[in-house]
Amino acid sequence: MATLSGRNIVKKYGKDTVLKNVNIDIETGKIYGLIGRNGAGKTTLLSILTAQNPATEGEITLDGQPVWENEASLSRICYSREISPVTLFGPNTLKVKDYLKLGKTFYKNWDQEYADELIKMFNLNVKKRVHKLSKGMLSAVTIILALASKAEITILDEPVAGLDVIAREQFYKLVIEEYANTGRTFIISTHIIEEAASLFEKVIMIDNGEIVLEENTDDLLARAYRVSGEDVQVDEAVNGFKVYHPESVGRNKAVTVLADAPVDGFSDSVQVEPVSLQNLFYAMCVDGRKEA
Repeated sequence: MATLSGRNIVKKYGKDTVLKNVNIDIETGKIYGLIGRNGAGKTTLLSILTAQNPATEGEITLDGQPVWENEASLSRICYSREISPVTLFGPNTLKVKDYLKLGKTFYKNWDQEYADELIKMFNLNVKKRVHKLSKGMLSAVTIILALASKAEITILDEPVAGLDVIAREQFYKLVIEEYANTGRTFIISTHIIEEAASLFEKVIMIDNGEIVLEENTDDLLARAYRVSGEDVQVDEAVNGFKVYHPESVGRNKAVTVLADAPVDGFSDSVQVEPVSLQNLFYAMCVDGRKEA
């Protein structure tokens, strides 16, 4: 099984350290979700893993071979992020069809027939110039490039940011179908966590330049709970657990709990509910962890 690995990755911009000694392993044949707040380091990490940005320190390998300036490794990876309608020299006047032609050049497994199907599905006018595209159509271009690349490891950075709800659902369905048919690895970085959570076999959470969590999504949510009730009873029920984001209203209290393993039961004096991935992410990142 192929593995894209990063070891002791540090990225600094002047005095600012954006990534702090990050270690990560991406195994082929899985769909990963990369989540984190704005500025947490998601895009920087992805750009370093795909050799679009050099690390200050650390090493990135694919099956033990370096990724940086290694065509054999890079040909197996597609990193697709939203293209900009403007460049340093003014509007991006490249036509969509010419932009997609670059896929044939860069990706050895490029599937033009599949690309044509996706162009029709998203109703994309390939004769338009990039700077004339709506935000939704810019997102569609990045999705088409990623999926039609047929790259073994395919990374999409905020792929649905400009799409309406119908187009987003089409995208999620396409990823599932492509994964089922080919076994490709997908890494999807997104802020729309609630919608995309069901896609993710594994979730990676990054906060303040550090990976704070990397786990099978179902296993993670199986040990996450929201516990509420009278404050004293809640404190007693969650004693010894990792507790996030306590909220109090009068004598009532609610906390998010992340146990080391699924819990058979809490005290009958408190209410216990499952936690969605989005709510767990919010609780863990909004104000840091507090121990009960």
